[in-house]
Amino acid sequence: MSHLEPIADNIWAASAPLSFVGLHLGSRMTVIRLAAGGIVLHSPIPVDLELLAEINALGPVRHIICPNLFHHLYAGDAQRLWPDALLHGPAGLHRKRKDLHFHQTLSDSLHPDLRDDLEAVTIKGTLIDETVLYHPATRTLIACDLVENFKTCSHGPTRMYLKLNGALDQVTWPRVLRLLYIRRQPARASLERIMAWPFERLVLAHGEIIRDNTREAVRTGMAWLH
Repeated sequence: MSHLEPIADNIWAASAPLSFVGLHLGSRMTVIRLAAGGIVLHSPIPVDLELLAEINALGPVRHIICPNLFHHLYAGDAQRLWPDALLHGPAGLHRKRKDLHFHQTLSDSLHPDLRDDLEAVTIKGTLIDETVLYHPATRTLIACDLVENFKTCSHGPTRMYLKLNGALDQVTWPRVLRLLYIRRQPARASLERIMAWPFERLVLAHGEIIRDNTREAVRTGMAWLH
């Protein structure tokens, strides 16, 4: 199990293996410490005792965020570990995961506890329904499925999938998954709102964190949308 990796002041990340339809894509959770001291978990992954201790040492977990309709597999586990935390997720996920108790619908309008530290844009016109976060204090963009960034891949079938979909060794969103963007005009408008933020790094779910020329990498990687 991965341990916390410092990303910027008050931001950490932890990664875990994730297999989806036989593809080894991995996943990443972002951990944010609010100025008020509470901890936010973005896109939970499995948490073992060591990672649990590391997170708890940062402060009390107050919020758990499922950022889109697909990154929710370990939300229930996180709720059991931190029962006092508020669970956030898009409206469609509330309907999809009736076994979970959601406290807040995730949207551009964040919970009051989060507004001093984070800004949000929900990407319209997609079947992903992702809300992308921005941490102004560190100029850090936090997302799951905005883009992927696989420099290399040791798993043969996954490497072939990435290569066939134009997603190996370049920042982009795989061709086959672009079908999830059903209305491109509102999606483009959402992307322009995201690009208006002066971010310098991107913490994402699949592949390597982007730290260099990040804005250009995202703009180029999403050029297919235009």
